[in-house]
Amino acid sequence: MDQVDDVLSRTPLFEALDEDGASALRAEMHSVDIARGERLFGEGDAGDKLYVVLEGKIKLTRTAADGRENLLSVIGPAEMFGELSLFDPRPRTQTATALTDSRLAALDHRALRGWLTGRPDMALHLLRALAQRLRRTNEVMTDLVFTDVPGRVAKALLDLADRFGLRRPDGLQVNHDLTQEELAQLVGASRETVNKALADFVGRGWIQLSAKSVLLVDPERLRRRARLAGAGARAAGAGPRVSGSSRAAVRPAPPGRPAEPGPTTGQTATATDLRRRIPAPRSARPSGLPR
Repeated sequence: MDQVDDVLSRTPLFEALDEDGASALRAEMHSVDIARGERLFGEGDAGDKLYVVLEGKIKLTRTAADGRENLLSVIGPAEMFGELSLFDPRPRTQTATALTDSRLAALDHRALRGWLTGRPDMALHLLRALAQRLRRTNEVMTDLVFTDVPGRVAKALLDLADRFGLRRPDGLQVNHDLTQEELAQLVGASRETVNKALADFVGRGWIQLSAKSVLLVDPERLRRRARLAGAGARAAGAGPRVSGSSRAAVRPAPPGRPAEPGPTTGQTATATDLRRRIPAPRSARPSGLPR
C-alpha cells in the first residue's frame, strides 16, 4: 500500500470499503496540487466536489461584512472537507486556502452520490463524520461562552498536537504553520490576550515557542488547565438549585389585605417573616409633642 492509499484508508469514505471497493473509489478521484497561500475555493462559489487532504494543511475561513477574516479550522492529512454541499447544494459558506504546499484528492459529488446510494454502510460512515463535526462545533461554541482564554489556548494546542504532533525526546513538537493572528482567530480571542496566555505557559515551563510551531514540554499540565477551565464553566453555569420544599408558601391574608409569603410547613421562620408578624413598637413620646 502506497502513502496515498494509506491516507485515504483512514478517511470515513474508505473505512467501510473492502480492497476492491477502495480501488474502485480511488479511480473516481483525481489529485489537486495547491501552493502555499493559494485559494482552492471561496465563499459563494458553487460546491461540486469533496476533498481529502493527502499532504499539507488547509485552513477554512469566513469573512465578515467589514472584511475581517475568521479562521474556523485547520484540515490535515486524512481529513476531508467540502462535503456539506453534497447534501445542501447552496454556495460554499467558507473559503479554503492552503497553509502549506498541499496535495488533495477530489471527488465529484455526482460520483459520490452513486456510491452512497449503492453502499448504505458508506453513507453511515459519512454521516458519523458529519455528526462528530457537529459535536465539535457545539463544543467550540460552549468554550467561547464559558471557558476563559488560557483554557481555550490550552485546548487548541492539544487539539493541534493530536493531529500534527511529532514525538521528540524533549516533548511533543507541533508544527501548526499558523501566524500569531491565525492562532488567535482559532482560539476566538485577541492576539494580545492569546500571546499573554502563551507567555504564561512558557513561564511555567509547559511549552516552548518557535516560529509557527510549539513544543509541548508538559502536555499533562495543559490538559489539567483545559479541564480546570471546563469544570469551572460547568460550575458557574449550573448555579444554585432551589427545591420545591424551599419555595415560600402564600399565607392567607385577612379580607382587604393582599396575601404575603411565609415559611412552608416544617421550615424555620426567617427574620423577614418575624418582622412581618410582630407589629412595630409605638412611640414612647407624649402625643402632644411635635413629631
